Amino acid sequence: MFEKLRTIFIDLIALNLAWSVYFWFRIRSNWISYSAEPDYWSPMLAVCIFWLILFFISGLYRSWYAKSRFDEFATIFKAVTFGVLVLFFAIFVDDRMVGSRLHARLLILIYWALILFFVGSGRFLQHTFQRRLLQAGVGLHNTIIAGWSERARELYDNVRQYPALGYKIVGFVQVTPEDYPDSYNGVPLLGHVQELPEIIKMYGIRDVLIALDSTEHDRLLSVISVCNFNEVSLKIIPDLYDIISGQARTNQIYGFPLIEIMPEIMQPWERAVKRGIDIVVSFIILFLGLPVWMIVAIAIKLDSKGPIFYTQERVGKDEKHFRIFKFRSMYEDAEHASGPVWADKEDPRVTKVGKILRRLRLDEVPQLINVLDGNMSLVGPRPERPFFVEQLSKDIPLYKRRLKVRPGITGWAQVKHKYDENIEDVKKKVQYDLSYIENMSLRMDFKIMLNTIMVVLSGRGH
Repeated sequence: MFEKLRTIFIDLIALNLAWSVYFWFRIRSNWISYSAEPDYWSPMLAVCIFWLILFFISGLYRSWYAKSRFDEFATIFKAVTFGVLVLFFAIFVDDRMVGSRLHARLLILIYWALILFFVGSGRFLQHTFQRRLLQAGVGLHNTIIAGWSERARELYDNVRQYPALGYKIVGFVQVTPEDYPDSYNGVPLLGHVQELPEIIKMYGIRDVLIALDSTEHDRLLSVISVCNFNEVSLKIIPDLYDIISGQARTNQIYGFPLIEIMPEIMQPWERAVKRGIDIVVSFIILFLGLPVWMIVAIAIKLDSKGPIFYTQERVGKDEKHFRIFKFRSMYEDAEHASGPVWADKEDPRVTKVGKILRRLRLDEVPQLINVLDGNMSLVGPRPERPFFVEQLSKDIPLYKRRLKVRPGITGWAQVKHKYDENIEDVKKKVQYDLSYIENMSLRMDFKIMLNTIMVVLSGRGH
């Protein structure tokens, strides 16, 4: 958090400097004629807010720890160019209103150069200073290496040569049960991979570097699983064959490659737009469809006794429990005797109206309330009950990876597969869910929503 606040502060200084130089050039220099002198302070405040929001959704306030300064500048260039285009059209409208000459609008190009220079220079100086501090041992991230082979020790030696990477190796963890020496070059073996959550908390670990031999690749899932809900960065040293064959997309830092495992794919601006779409679409459907939902409610009451809505505890993002809302499609107390079970294709617990609601997916509509309150999204892995989450986590590797994102009303698994009737259905759906998580984008969300509409209209819903 301190790193982000420091970066925002430096950006504010750069933005204000750019605005001050631009204001002097356009107004105080008397080189450019103008019809009315604009205010200095209020436009400066407006453009600062504009740029900070744009930089945020462009991902410029994510951690750039040990990243290429060229890559960061490329992102700044794209964000500034887009922002200047927006300001150009805003100034065009303003100049039309006050009757400014055409050439005044062309000054936006000068402002583009000033923003690019000051913000780029500020970031460059900040990261140069930060890198000097890291090389002096100040501000390093506590890091552990998962592995205890020659490969792991070689990785340790490489990291020690380049402190600007930001890694302070505090220890190793073993992935096999054999006995090992207690330390390497004074760095201790802290325990077994299953103890990682406790080790991460005890030592304040920020990064886990995975160095597994080719004979230990089956243990990679174990390392990822135990780190799933800890705020740590996971990186792995790829095999040479993976690099040569193009199977691994690597991040070259100081000459040796690192692959970030399961990074957050969706950009900050996409997450913001996705949340905005969730709110707008949910409100429109709930409001415009109100007469239909009232008819559905009456039909449920006339068909069988019991409440209109069915609520149930589900597990959401980061294992947060919440109550999900649905139109009741089963008889009251359907699981009173059986306990939590999966639905069958011809489930006798489903009412006549419930069968229609399920086929048309209308029983899911009240979950839009869960979307509005932030517990769910329109698109994402379906939320499951705590009972099944605990059971499935034991049987399916990486099942809890689904809980890293906000659950959805529909998802890739829902449009590609049917309702869960057994463990094999769940395993198949988990594959689709993990595929969605690793490829999250607005484009994929739109594709899933269109597929969902086709499923509903064709009556293929199970």
